[in-house]
Amino acid sequence: MAGDTRTRMIEATVAALQRQGVAGMSFTGVLHGSGAARGAIYHHFPGGKAQIVAEAAARNGQDVRAHLAELPADSPPAVVEAFLAAIRPVVEASASGGGCAVAAVTVDPGDDGTLREVAATAFASWVDQLAERLAAAGVPSGEATDLAATLITLLEGAHVLCRAAGTLDPFERAARTAADLTRSRYPVSF
Repeated sequence: MAGDTRTRMIEATVAALQRQGVAGMSFTGVLHGSGAARGAIYHHFPGGKAQIVAEAAARNGQDVRAHLAELPADSPPAVVEAFLAAIRPVVEASASGGGCAVAAVTVDPGDDGTLREVAATAFASWVDQLAERLAAAGVPSGEATDLAATLITLLEGAHVLCRAAGTLDPFERAARTAADLTRSRYPVSF
C-alpha cells in the first residue's frame, strides 16, 4: 500500500499546486488531501517539499502528455478543436482560482532551477505530442511544431488571463481565433 500512499500524496500535491502554487502549498494540506500520516512525508519524499513538488509537476506533465496522445488526428481542425475542448474545463477552473500545476512551479522564487527544468521538460513534451498529432493529421512537421507551441502558449496564457478576469472569456476568444485560423489554413476537403 506504500505505492498507493505515495501516489495519493503526489495527486494531492498536484491539486495543491493548481490551487495555491508552490508558495501556498503545505504539507498539512497534502496530508489532509491524501489521507496520509505525517510520517509518510519524509518516508516517501526524503528530499522534502522540493522533491514532492518536482515529482508532482512531472507527473502532471506526463498525464497531460498522455491525454494529448489520445487526440483524434482526423484533420488539423479536428486536432485543434479536440485540444480546445479538452482544455476548456481546465481553463475554466482557472477562472475560479485554479491553475496549471506545471506552470505553478515556474514562478517559485526559491527554485534553484530544478523546478524550471521540470516545467520546461513537461511543456516541451506537450508541444512534441501535440505536434505529433497535428503531423499525423497532415500538417507539415515544422508547421505542426509551430502550431503546437502556439496552442500550448494559448493554454498557459489562458490560465493567467482567465484567472485574472474571473471568467472564461479570454480563452473563448483565443479558442475561436485558433480554430478559425486552423480551418482557413488547413481546410478539410471531402
